[in-house]
Amino acid sequence: MTKTRRGPIRAAVPLIPAAALAALAVLVTGCSADADRDGDGRPESAGRAALAADAGTGATPDKARIAENVKSALEVRISTGEGRFGSGTHSPCATSSPKMFTEECGEAADYTREAARFALDEIDGRSGFATLGTAARKLDKAAATYRDLGCAKNPAAADARKACMDPAAVVAQGFSDLRDGANLGLAGK
Repeated sequence: MTKTRRGPIRAAVPLIPAAALAALAVLVTGCSADADRDGDGRPESAGRAALAADAGTGATPDKARIAENVKSALEVRISTGEGRFGSGTHSPCATSSPKMFTEECGEAADYTREAARFALDEIDGRSGFATLGTAARKLDKAAATYRDLGCAKNPAAADARKACMDPAAVVAQGFSDLRDGANLGLAGK
């Protein structure tokens, strides 16, 4: 009995389906992040086109497709924000961060508030997004409170600094909460 050696072509055959999936993922998510930007460094609504296409066909889109489109559109904003500001303990708004009382946290609060409002606009009038709606409203309120209290201006009074802790913590966790809400939206929750 002779032994045959697997050639490089034959060994690579199992990799072809994986490469095809990777190529498909690039096509589905977009070829470049710059395509989702409108020039000011903030992403455009990536999922609005898909939602509009569903509405334009006259057919009633199924809830799963709508949820996926909302999640995809929101994910662009979340990923951009996380890349720019970080998230959780890596956020400038984390209560353990020395940047919590700086304009860097203020900018993160503004951006996360925009993402929350975007989520609320996307799910307005749609059922199956209770968790995302709750998270987005909480984040919108926390970011507004952070700004209203003047937290980004390094308040000196201890009571003012203490009042900034809760909204800053919500902002720091905001991207994760929005993502979790969008993921639960896929399950209609």
